[in-house]
Amino acid sequence: MVQITEDLIRKRAEHNEGLIFSLEEISLHQSDIEKIENIDKWCRDLKILYLQSNLIDKIENVSKLKQMEYLNLALNNIAIIENLEKCESLQKLDLTVNFIVELTSIESLKVNIFLTEMYMTGNPCSKFENYREFVVGTLPQLQRLDGTDITNTERLAAIQDLPSIRKSIVSQQEDHFIQKKKEKEGTGGRWYTDIGAEVNQTATIEEIEPKSQAEQKKENDAYWNTPVEY
Repeated sequence: MVQITEDLIRKRAEHNEGLIFSLEEISLHQSDIEKIENIDKWCRDLKILYLQSNLIDKIENVSKLKQMEYLNLALNNIAIIENLEKCESLQKLDLTVNFIVELTSIESLKVNIFLTEMYMTGNPCSKFENYREFVVGTLPQLQRLDGTDITNTERLAAIQDLPSIRKSIVSQQEDHFIQKKKEKEGTGGRWYTDIGAEVNQTATIEEIEPKSQAEQKKENDAYWNTPVEY
């Protein structure tokens, strides 16, 4: 696991002469980082934080980043939106291609009154019916979602229909979790996601269980002993 250390931040802060306490922008993308840590202690003046293409599964340890305006967490393993309430200057949030199913977790962003732009394309929840309407109605401060501007007419309609839309979203979340649980149980405990993996619904448990060493050796011997026609 790659940790966010002071040395790592200094290396990425060359444009700031290696000074980290006055750093306003830092890129820690594609670093195999699994946990957000220490940044809020050393870089409290940070305005832009790039953490895309890592292995981060939780949004945490950012509450002291009061000046942060843009957070990029695209292409990570985030499952829920949380712990951003105290990032009071946040204007832009990129969560493209994560594993967010619990769309209702965006409700925690209601207090981020300056948040005007958000990206969630490529998450399981983005496939839900009325996904866009729910996000727009829940976060009326947004001006742009997934690269598309939000019109006043769209916003008013979404807010008006929000109670019924929310019920639908909650139901779809529950259905998704139930389906994933069935898939996990039906594939010998393996976990498949919507991103980069498909489950063969017709496969039996016997078909996907690993073969014994004897069976595998028998198949290998048969393969190598079979004549090949040229």
